[in-house]
Amino acid sequence: MTPEDTARRIIDANNYLTLATADRDGHPWASPVCFTPDGSDFYWVSRPDTRHSRNLAERPEVGIVIFDSQVALFAGEAVYLTAHAEQVAGPDLEAGTAIYNSRHPELAAFGPGELRLYRARATEASALINDGGPDIRVPITL
Repeated sequence: MTPEDTARRIIDANNYLTLATADRDGHPWASPVCFTPDGSDFYWVSRPDTRHSRNLAERPEVGIVIFDSQVALFAGEAVYLTAHAEQVAGPDLEAGTAIYNSRHPELAAFGPGELRLYRARATEASALINDGGPDIRVPITL
């Protein structure tokens, strides 16, 4: 199995990613968000007044990690991303909403009310590979 195959398996098997943001002054904040992948794009919904959403409005550079926290010790695998994130609006909103709801149709009931759609577009990706040895992080292409 290639590192890209491992990364895709991890992404497909998990509903949550950890989104790392920072405010204007660089103070970090991490949040779990329920996501839908689409190639190298990752969609989620959130309220615009949450800390991570406010941070994105000031500083769109984010870090992301996707992993299964239920595996045995030292058996972990993960996908790491550096990305540019933004609230989806305008002509991309309808298509982005359809992409997000394709994985989580039950969340369509939330509608446009308080929640907004966000997208992170990966600019760099790597995978933590469990091959029985020390942790190895390998650059990948999504």
